[in-house]
Amino acid sequence: MTKMPELDVERALPRLINFIRERTAAAGKTRLVVGLSGGLDSATATYLAVRALGKDGVTAVLLPYRTTSASSLEDAELVVRELGIASRQIDITPMVDAYFQLFPEADRKRRGNFMARCRMAVLYDQSAALDALVLGTGNRTESLLGYTTLWGDMACAFTPLGGLYKTQVRQLARFLGVPSRIIEKPPTADLWEGQTDEGEMGITYPEADLVLYHLFDLGYPEEKVVKEGFDPAVVRKVKSMVETSSFKRRMPPYCEL
Repeated sequence: MTKMPELDVERALPRLINFIRERTAAAGKTRLVVGLSGGLDSATATYLAVRALGKDGVTAVLLPYRTTSASSLEDAELVVRELGIASRQIDITPMVDAYFQLFPEADRKRRGNFMARCRMAVLYDQSAALDALVLGTGNRTESLLGYTTLWGDMACAFTPLGGLYKTQVRQLARFLGVPSRIIEKPPTADLWEGQTDEGEMGITYPEADLVLYHLFDLGYPEEKVVKEGFDPAVVRKVKSMVETSSFKRRMPPYCEL
């Protein structure tokens, strides 16, 4: 089984910083807003943004719902304090609950997706208020697996972490000085009590990253990945998630006449 190479952070960091600066400047902006959840990805993206634009060029927006864990808010506030950046906290509970009063039968998936899209609607309004761009926080693993909400957490002006697998984001976070408690906690979208990414997907990020690395970076067909020693069920699951979510990674198709 071929191991995924470690991220060369010292080589990658200047490129990531320049990417943020160039994309921001190309849009005629000097500021970014970022939805800061207290999780690994949003914290790492925020640390990167501050490296690129300075603390005055980044505003964090905290968007809790009534079921958001206290620890998630505490971790988001910790990032704000550590970086010395401006922040705004906007509770999305009233807008979400007002809608679902009409549909009390809605399941957790519907509610979670709606929350993600409400958060992005608020972020885009805040970006207009601050004459800023919305900074994306998604990583390559989530994108390939489709573990994202279309027009929710996927919406952004650009996403500096989009080329990094989750395990590589964790390496970058350590180098940047993201607080260890954020790096080490189980990844969660915090959409309902006890929810975790890996529990919902049924696969760990290290497992997924290694399979994705063999499929996409090494270009192995499914059969060869299995021969490398991976559980066939895991490989099938990863490949299926990639294939069924492909529509999320493309612009909406249209009929050519």
